[in-house]
Amino acid sequence: MSDHDRERAWAAAFGSEPGEHPPRVGVSGRAGWLAAVTLGGQGRYAAAAALLWPVISGADPVLAALAAATLAAHRRQLGGHAAARELDAVGLRRLAEAGLVAGKRSPQDQREPAAADGTDAAAARSDVLLGLAADAIGLGRLREARTLIGIESASGDGGWRAGIKRGWVAAEVELAAGHPAAAEAPARAAKAAARRSPSVRLLAKSDLVLGVVLAGVGDRREAVRAITDCLAVSITHGLVPLRWPSRIVLADLEPERASRHRSAAGIDLDCVLRHADPVGRALAAASPWVPTSGFDLGPNR
Repeated sequence: MSDHDRERAWAAAFGSEPGEHPPRVGVSGRAGWLAAVTLGGQGRYAAAAALLWPVISGADPVLAALAAATLAAHRRQLGGHAAARELDAVGLRRLAEAGLVAGKRSPQDQREPAAADGTDAAAARSDVLLGLAADAIGLGRLREARTLIGIESASGDGGWRAGIKRGWVAAEVELAAGHPAAAEAPARAAKAAARRSPSVRLLAKSDLVLGVVLAGVGDRREAVRAITDCLAVSITHGLVPLRWPSRIVLADLEPERASRHRSAAGIDLDCVLRHADPVGRALAAASPWVPTSGFDLGPNR
């Protein structure tokens, strides 16, 4: 892969071009992982999974952990927190087996200084630890989630992506605990970190997280603004997984437009499910978090 192609692949995964159409065949290793990140951001989960599994089982422990954390995130986005937990655990195990859980750099990272862009061992460690914390939230294990956030925070510099994700997960654990006011500071910290980052996608998700928190504290106007910003970016760049939750939250915040928001959310979610692999679709159908029936956030029965 040429330097130009590497830059384009990274910009699509974590930069300013998340709507790019990455290759789905003929890529492997780091290129395959970056392509899968981009595909997942667009809701093309089946295509992403096909690229991720070979990386997860590959020889490089850092790439394996990054890929496992990525597939775990896709499973979580479909409500499969238990399945995501298994994948994040695989990623952490690969790092531990390579002696990389304490912040050491792998030989691969030392050969390629460009890995310091947020795709090195420290970033992989933060990805799996924060992923495990997010899994724990979805499974109702809030004390475990707080412990994992603390471990990740104390385990070294996971890079700019970790700073954003740490804010998301810290906000989510407070929301799950029924403390929306305590969620505001980490949500705002995530938004500030995302603004300093090159990532259009992570900034959009930060707006969504902040919007949900602001709705929880009763700041309806600012909540609508943040979530509308997320929705606009997700439409522009084809980030379908951000569209349907944005519209469901807006349906609650704008009751006069609730029917329109829910109808559009149904179309978006249908698009995501049609591009998911069979495992992902089954997880969504069984999840209490994904409104596959009636678009009410309750058990899908």
